[in-house]
Amino acid sequence: MKFISAVVTAAIASAPVCNAFSPSSGRSPLRTIQQSTQSQKTSTSLLDTQTDSGPPYSGPASKPILDSVKFPSDMKRLNMSELKQLAHELRWEVIEAVSKTGGHFSSSLGVIELTTALHYVFDMPEDDIIWDVAHQCYPHKMLTGRRDRFPTLRQLNGMSGFCKRKESEYDSFGAGHSSTSISAAQGMSVAKSTLNKRKNNCIAVIGDGAITGGMAYEAMNNAGYLSSRMIVVLNDNGQVSLPTGTQSAGGVKPASQLSAYTSNLLVSKPFQDFRDFAKSFNRLLPENVQDVNKRIDEYARGVVTGGTLFEELGFFYVGPIDGHDLENMVPILEKLRDSDSNKPVLLHIKTNKGQGYAPALAASDRMHGVGKFDIATGIQQKGKAAAPSFTSIFANSLIDAATEDRAVVGITAAMPGGTGMDIFGRRFPKRTFDVGIAEQHAVTFAAGMACEGLKPFCCIYSTFMQRGYDQVVHDVAIQNLPVRMILDRAGVVGNDGPTHHGCYDLAYLGCIPNLTIMSPSDEIELRNMVATCAGFDDGPTVLRYPRGVGYGAEKLQNLFGYDLEDGEIPTKGVPLEIGKGRIIRRPGGVHALGEDIAANGSSDSKLGSGGRGAKREDRVAILSLGTRLSESLIAANEVEEMDPDIAVTVADARFMKPLDVDLIRELAKDNGIIITVEEGSIGGFGDHVLHFLSLDGALDNGDLKFRPMVLPDAYFEAATQYEQYEMAGLNSHHIRGTVLRLAEKVEVPELAELEK
Repeated sequence: MKFISAVVTAAIASAPVCNAFSPSSGRSPLRTIQQSTQSQKTSTSLLDTQTDSGPPYSGPASKPILDSVKFPSDMKRLNMSELKQLAHELRWEVIEAVSKTGGHFSSSLGVIELTTALHYVFDMPEDDIIWDVAHQCYPHKMLTGRRDRFPTLRQLNGMSGFCKRKESEYDSFGAGHSSTSISAAQGMSVAKSTLNKRKNNCIAVIGDGAITGGMAYEAMNNAGYLSSRMIVVLNDNGQVSLPTGTQSAGGVKPASQLSAYTSNLLVSKPFQDFRDFAKSFNRLLPENVQDVNKRIDEYARGVVTGGTLFEELGFFYVGPIDGHDLENMVPILEKLRDSDSNKPVLLHIKTNKGQGYAPALAASDRMHGVGKFDIATGIQQKGKAAAPSFTSIFANSLIDAATEDRAVVGITAAMPGGTGMDIFGRRFPKRTFDVGIAEQHAVTFAAGMACEGLKPFCCIYSTFMQRGYDQVVHDVAIQNLPVRMILDRAGVVGNDGPTHHGCYDLAYLGCIPNLTIMSPSDEIELRNMVATCAGFDDGPTVLRYPRGVGYGAEKLQNLFGYDLEDGEIPTKGVPLEIGKGRIIRRPGGVHALGEDIAANGSSDSKLGSGGRGAKREDRVAILSLGTRLSESLIAANEVEEMDPDIAVTVADARFMKPLDVDLIRELAKDNGIIITVEEGSIGGFGDHVLHFLSLDGALDNGDLKFRPMVLPDAYFEAATQYEQYEMAGLNSHHIRGTVLRLAEKVEVPELAELEK
């Protein structure tokens, strides 16, 4: 401790030149660190300066230093000049790699220097670095032995776009959702202390968006209370929501008062350099050393102030620091690493999301998530969609509802772009509320609105609604408040993988009394269900729909059997009767109904076709909930083309709660086989139907076969949505195979034969 005290004293008393590397590290000394005022100018230029003046943009022809670094241990021999060059090469490696595959992009560009500094200073995997959300982990993966796997990024059997413990020992903690890193780092720190491990360096990297989540404050409150040794790096880039800048009731500023607080710190204080940090470092030392250095501490107290909120939570606040300035970050991180203090530290750094690539900085969303793109221009390769996305259809339908009813408002938890609230916000900014990454608050906030007569549409991804589950039960359902919960990204979502699939909502919401749960099969039904939610005030409603686009007029007419006036899809929805499904297809095809389905989905015809289904066991009903209806219709057509005896009826349940029991009874009476199909896990729609059939006695005579087709009890890694449904066994040929097996039209091999 005397040595550390002497280092601090010497740092304050020394000339502007100091050796920032630890004497024992064996690393090369830094360049001269300038006076604080000059450092401020340098730091500002680092944030503002881009590597390219204009298009076409291109990177270095070769990357010799990056080529020499396979693991973090290879970085330890580099001097500062080489470390900076490594960061430059790493940034362009990320740009080039993501341009070929797509993925999360600008978040990684913003932490290039931070990632380089962390891996240079700390020793993974013995030390732990936890990336909150982990969508910014691409440079981390490149420096930890996975550079050659980037051509497989977010693809079937490829590398995940997030940190995964099973993928590498360098991924300390898996992620995908936000605000978890501080809790995980604290748990690791306490475990290391309890187990008397020699080293205890646990670093949580969290953004100013993720730190808006309440769990982050719960963790900081506890870390300060327990004096857990850990470093929290607050990566402050002013990008709280996706995208930040959406028009809402709070204006276009970031949806976070904390962001405003940290921004004020950045404005009111110059960037700290190592000399400034050394002056305040005394406060991190034990009390006996502080007494010895009281004069230094008094001097430092007047030099470095701020971070009051974090200090009140028990953290030693350091910052703000230029997050693109390696010359300052490296020695500060080394001092924190070598400190014997158990007090948690918050290191506040300022970065630019998209740093070093002008097209990213110019984009409204900073190119947060991209498809393949042209490096020279930044233009993404996006094909023209055959139909609008379900998200945009929802948003425009909500605009229709809000135009007619001033009580309609929209809520998002920092995902305006993903939920369509950016579209709604442009039309109704004062009725759009972005609460930040705070799903629990969003749900109860909506409940409070409903109490006073507003009609809140709480728009949250299915996977993120898991974070507000208690609020759905306690604050909404028990009180039977008319909150409209809109769950985008239901079912499998494709390349983001298991942390983002919306597989479980039917199961975890279906067991809650008072909820009305519906799921559209197509874009017309989605419009109708938005109108249904807007007009339903007798309790809470849930509307779930998948990631993807609609089918377009031609497919709606030919496959679904819609009768569209002038061949045009209606632009306005009509309310549906609660708890009522519809039969889409009778034996012989959708047109065998005797009339096409009207745009409101109504059809009362019960006409059949010829001699199909003469035997009960040849009559099959497929009951679908959600957008697997199209695959069910394709399967029905294929089955009847293959076998002249089988008669297939296809029905759209529309609602899981309440079930259309009259429709289910009709299907059970008329058919020998019922198959339910859904985009959800076990415990969802199929289980509700089976439960009803059992209680209703429909299974008692043994003349009804029932099979639920659900997502299997497994996690699906990154792939396309089609590939994931293929693995799940929920595409049309899987449904066709299930029909044929139950109708005993194909032989099913015995398990013993398969094992041979």
